[in-house]
Amino acid sequence: MTKLSRNFLLAPSHLVTFLVLALTTIAVSGRHLSSGPQPEQIHISYGEDYSMIITWSTFMRGLNTIVQYGTSSLDHVAYGKAQRFINPDLYFHTQYIHVATVPNLQPGVKYIYRCGAPEGWSKQFNFTAKRNDSSWAPAIALFGDMGSANAQSLSRLIQDVQQNLYDAIFHVGDFAYDMHKGHGEVGDKFMRQIQPMAAVVPYMTCPGNHEAYANFSNYKNRFHMPGDIDSNNMFFSFDIGPAHVISFSTEYYFFIEYGLYQIEHQYHWLEADLKKANEPANRAKHPWIITMAHRPMYCSNNDKDDCTKSESLIRKGIPIIHAYGLEDLFYKYGVDLEIWAHEHSYERLLPIYDRHVYNTSSINPYYKPEAPVHITTGSAGCSEKHDLFANKTAPWSAFRSVDYGYTRMKIHNSSHLYMEQVSDDKHGEVIDKMWLIKDKHGPYKDRALKYYPKTEESLRHMEAINQKSIFANQKKMSFRVIKK
Repeated sequence: MTKLSRNFLLAPSHLVTFLVLALTTIAVSGRHLSSGPQPEQIHISYGEDYSMIITWSTFMRGLNTIVQYGTSSLDHVAYGKAQRFINPDLYFHTQYIHVATVPNLQPGVKYIYRCGAPEGWSKQFNFTAKRNDSSWAPAIALFGDMGSANAQSLSRLIQDVQQNLYDAIFHVGDFAYDMHKGHGEVGDKFMRQIQPMAAVVPYMTCPGNHEAYANFSNYKNRFHMPGDIDSNNMFFSFDIGPAHVISFSTEYYFFIEYGLYQIEHQYHWLEADLKKANEPANRAKHPWIITMAHRPMYCSNNDKDDCTKSESLIRKGIPIIHAYGLEDLFYKYGVDLEIWAHEHSYERLLPIYDRHVYNTSSINPYYKPEAPVHITTGSAGCSEKHDLFANKTAPWSAFRSVDYGYTRMKIHNSSHLYMEQVSDDKHGEVIDKMWLIKDKHGPYKDRALKYYPKTEESLRHMEAINQKSIFANQKKMSFRVIKK
């Protein structure tokens, strides 16, 4: 080292200048290359009542948060706010996340919109406001565990959306793998990837374990849901057609370094919400109660995850004292369907409570079942590939697959709900189907256990009953107009 260089490094003023330049270089290296006023990563979600929440990102501060919208022209304006979000690492990757709520929408009406500010507008998109008529049979895409890399199902999902196949999308945790990685660029890339569907169909979410970094900061800042627009809780509920949907966080049970109170707080909120949903007027209008959260209560995978244990945390709650377990709570208040992900596979369970199968028919166990039905749909595709199953099938497992794919659900009316699993590996083939039929909804009664083991004959009967798929015409994407 020369005398000049030693003196340069020892001079305090030069040292400060050097550090500032170094930090500036690091900050620039983490910044999105097309930084500026142009909106990107646009996605929408249902708001409270008949409103729509529109979220997007820019890379220039000081911009207004504006949505122009209307039914035939952009003659209405909604304003929101922008929050600076710095990815929680030393690279200072900074973006401005804009959130605006479009209020007082006419139910079932199609709107056009664009978002941004005079410095830069998005292209024009459209969405349909949530309907409120009793004849609405909403169609929903369900999946979890979709990454930025190996997002195997994404192209087919986008094709479905372009064919107007869905009214909403439920992403059941684990996004991008992981949103904070690459100094936040992985999250940015993923949000751009889903924009073709998430900007036009409400994209409803719950957190998974891959969002946990820095107390779920990327998830909380990027996604905004009804009743939890600031993502302080990561749980919320909403009504869609004849269903009341509850989204919550299983991750509170595992990431206790962020606080134990969150487990109790969520549990009491869940019970209050379920009580309200079971009020006679509410249950009559929205008879189906559906939950969505990331980690399942049950699974037959061979990876030693929580759901493989006989007393899983989600099912039984805090060990030893069994506090805040959710299976008893959901059984008590008559939850009909529980949707999970986390396992990189698909599994449909028979109606189950406390590890026992409850059904009223050996021919069709989903006809008037006496316990909730569980579906795990975590095979959308990510960098961690598949989670294989144990060799021995559990007695409560009706169907399972490790094909990449996703689930479709249509809530036909107060008594009939249809689900099917699409295999992307098999080029969109429907590999599993289920009709869930209930003419009465409400808390399950204490009845004698009715367990009909799966026999070859009963499985043939089940397949015959579920033979016709309302999604079956893949070329015409015609399930929307086919009636049961």
